[in-house]
Amino acid sequence: MSLKEAKIYGSVGAILSILGGNISRIGNLISVIGFVLILLAVKEISLAVNREDIFKDYLIAFILHLGAFFVFLIALISVMGITVLQGIFWNLAGKGLENLGQIIKGLLIGGILAWILFVLGSYYLKKSYESISIETEVGIVRTTGLLYFVGAILLIVFGIGALLIIIGKILEIVAYLSLP
Repeated sequence: MSLKEAKIYGSVGAILSILGGNISRIGNLISVIGFVLILLAVKEISLAVNREDIFKDYLIAFILHLGAFFVFLIALISVMGITVLQGIFWNLAGKGLENLGQIIKGLLIGGILAWILFVLGSYYLKKSYESISIETEVGIVRTTGLLYFVGAILLIVFGIGALLIIIGKILEIVAYLSLP
């Protein structure tokens, strides 16, 4: 196991994870493959530098990000299900505004819980990338982790946070290509 393999896995994975979001139909599958390749790259780096904590922190980040996705998805599906069951689309008169308040409340609670999990996951990602940066002496890896973390915090302010995360994803490609 070497850093050379991690460089290949990580750079290809980062490219696939970005491209997947822009391809219809199979885009999600391509993104998942990309994330798995990045996970393998971090595992390779962890083994190469003999530091288990690098992979453990990244794995925690991966699980928390996945949890954030599922929390938001469950909130969205629940709200849609309740909406359809109550017939709000067809019966807006009467209790429509009351139901609308419940829908917004459900989405806000789910969104905030997902955001908290995403921020926690991004903290562990930053921690993992800081350790990789120290061990490999590639500073851009640290910058990538910091952009993810700050972007996650600012995600509540949609444009700024999302933009930082996108920049972080692009820098992630450069970071993996910069590995020795």
